[in-house]
Amino acid sequence: MPPRRSSRRATPRVAAKPPTALPGCTPEDQVLRLTCALCAREARGFGYIHQLRVGEFPHYRFCSMACSKAGSALARRMGGMIDKTPLEEAAIKAARRPLAEVLQELGLLTAFHDRSPAEIDRIIEACVDGFQAAMQRSVAERDPFDDPIPFGGTHAA
Repeated sequence: MPPRRSSRRATPRVAAKPPTALPGCTPEDQVLRLTCALCAREARGFGYIHQLRVGEFPHYRFCSMACSKAGSALARRMGGMIDKTPLEEAAIKAARRPLAEVLQELGLLTAFHDRSPAEIDRIIEACVDGFQAAMQRSVAERDPFDDPIPFGGTHAA
């Protein structure tokens, strides 16, 4: 017996409106919203809000279930925030000496002589964050199919 068809006519679907930018949201903010909170890859629908308190805690986005599990566990341990890990703190502290050497070479060390370690760490973090944000923007703007073929030359059969 053939399947029975409904006598109701299908209604045409209305095209969805394109998403609008959030007020006060810059393109850099939009790129950050689309990247994984742990590894900075493209976020793919996995997310975490501490205790599901929207507006009270940040919404973290992740690229995979593995990053989501690790990130949510980290946020739970840190009271809803993903702060610097001990490894990141140690790396920032280790970057103080190379920064001081460059400042000495450029004759700028005296301007930073009276600054606290926390202020120097803020400078280092700003440099690292700016570098990472620029890399993420350049990757987001790049056409993945525009790369030359990595193996050139002729191939003898």
